[in-house]
Amino acid sequence: MSNSPRLFDVMRQKMRLRHLSLRTEKTYRYWVREFIRFHRGQHPRTMWVAEVEQYLTDLAVRKRVAPTTQNQALQAIIFLYRYVLEMEAPWVSNVVRAERTRRLPVVLTRSEVERVLAELPGVYQLIGRLMYGTGMRVVETLSVRVKDLEFERREIVVRSGKGNKDRITMLPVSLSGPLSLHLRKLHDWYLEQRRKGAPGVVLPFALERKYPDGPRSWGWQYVFPARKLCLDAYTNKPVRFHLHERSMQNAMRAAARRAGISKPVGCHTLRHSFATHLIEAGYDIRTVQELLGHADVSTTMIYTHVLNRGGRGVISPADIAPAVGRVAI
Repeated sequence: MSNSPRLFDVMRQKMRLRHLSLRTEKTYRYWVREFIRFHRGQHPRTMWVAEVEQYLTDLAVRKRVAPTTQNQALQAIIFLYRYVLEMEAPWVSNVVRAERTRRLPVVLTRSEVERVLAELPGVYQLIGRLMYGTGMRVVETLSVRVKDLEFERREIVVRSGKGNKDRITMLPVSLSGPLSLHLRKLHDWYLEQRRKGAPGVVLPFALERKYPDGPRSWGWQYVFPARKLCLDAYTNKPVRFHLHERSMQNAMRAAARRAGISKPVGCHTLRHSFATHLIEAGYDIRTVQELLGHADVSTTMIYTHVLNRGGRGVISPADIAPAVGRVAI
């Protein structure tokens, strides 16, 4: 792997040229590094379809990774050959991709949602209620900045969601008061940080050149900032980032245990519950699709299966049969 530092430098440049997210950048680097390690440091230029298939097979058979994980590794390798090494890869269409298994999402009832949210401590409860009340993903919620909250219009602008797309979702009326109170406390802390000369927040891409005072302005501040500074992955300078999603995930799992919920509960469970409860209340599937930011309505349709109605409200024959012959308990 003597050439790997140069290889990864070029790879980083190519990814940033295409404005891939930092999360995607880290993921692609990880899988390419694992691909090279699997073949004992052999340079990718000396490998081709047989080596790729061998690696993907090992992931599926020996490591037994999920189909989505195997496809993620394949996408990283495709990026490597197509954009970094600039080698035409006609074999891409012939590589067998793992079929993604469609699983029904875990959905909580309304009472279960309330029990879990009530167990969340401090600011995590506000984050949880915001996720359930808007359908936002955990990273989308933590990435909300002050300027993205529209209290008068009762809207939240979701910036750079999945697929790097913006969208608008509702700002729940029930959260207007708690959010306003949270922002007042946050503003006092923000002014204190400014007096101390603390670094500002990180801005996406090259916006800091366009807005030099942006990192320190109130509007660009994260609604849920991290208390500790971190190093900017692009400039290596100390900056303020938002709370890490792992801390919210840990808080959710602990809250579910305290609430006595036996289902596997994570942050995304609140998003699934949001969509299911909206459809259950009679809202149009297209409206729910837009709020969730799904590119295809077929993705949103999974929640009709969770309701076990398929839009038809079918009643089981066991529920309409006469009482004769029923099992006595």
